[in-house]
Amino acid sequence: MSGKPLNLNVYTAILKEIFKSHYSRGMQSFEFDRDEIRSVAQALGLQVPKNLGDVVYSFRYRTALPDDIVRTARKGFEWIIEGAGKSKYVVKQVRRNRILPREDLLAIKIPDATPEIIAMYAQGDEQALLAKVRYNRLVDVFLGCVAYSLQNHLRTTVKGMGQIEVDEMYIAVDRFGAQYVIPVQAKTGNDQHSAVQTKQDIACCVDKFPHLTCRAVSAQFANDGVIAMFELTLDGDDVRVVQERHYRLVPADSVTPEDLRQYRVHSNPP
Repeated sequence: MSGKPLNLNVYTAILKEIFKSHYSRGMQSFEFDRDEIRSVAQALGLQVPKNLGDVVYSFRYRTALPDDIVRTARKGFEWIIEGAGKSKYVVKQVRRNRILPREDLLAIKIPDATPEIIAMYAQGDEQALLAKVRYNRLVDVFLGCVAYSLQNHLRTTVKGMGQIEVDEMYIAVDRFGAQYVIPVQAKTGNDQHSAVQTKQDIACCVDKFPHLTCRAVSAQFANDGVIAMFELTLDGDDVRVVQERHYRLVPADSVTPEDLRQYRVHSNPP
């Protein structure tokens, strides 16, 4: 091997070669094995990634697919990479992949209840986001039910998808006694919400909690520390946004009487 530096260009070259070897005009999906990442890297004279799965993860959440691949999708569709079992992936076309916060939504002020010692010692942005969502009961506020954190970073296996990880799992009950399972995915920095993880989260809930209603939630740090919350669902093979709200955590005395009047109007429409 040539020992070329391992970076996004290497990942791009590997994925483009895998796509080229499987795709033919008009094709809407194909499968490939994780071991192909190694064999393709070796064939191209590139350094083999230590974590083969990181190649797929990068194009799922961090960066867009190469233009050469994007251009082959049908109008109105885009390519995604899903798990298809142990060490297997399926590349397929869907109507929507990335889920981005709207820029025109009001940021609702919520008195910040995050313990300062937790904020101080949170390990990484994702952990900080999950902690803020948990301590400020943002799942409760967003969905209008009482939610309890069941498990953080749940790693499990789902039939037909292989191993997955749910960032945090909640169990909830509403005022009518209905019970819910709520998978929460958290994204910070350059990572973006992906329809792939939402599908995995929902599939996990259907498999592990068949008697509970699944309400999939995504949380993301948006501009100026605002936390964007999405409720997502499946419409056939497509991921749809059911609702989106933005919350700004502030000191309690920063919520003004004018803020409260504004929120009261919106919560009690004529």
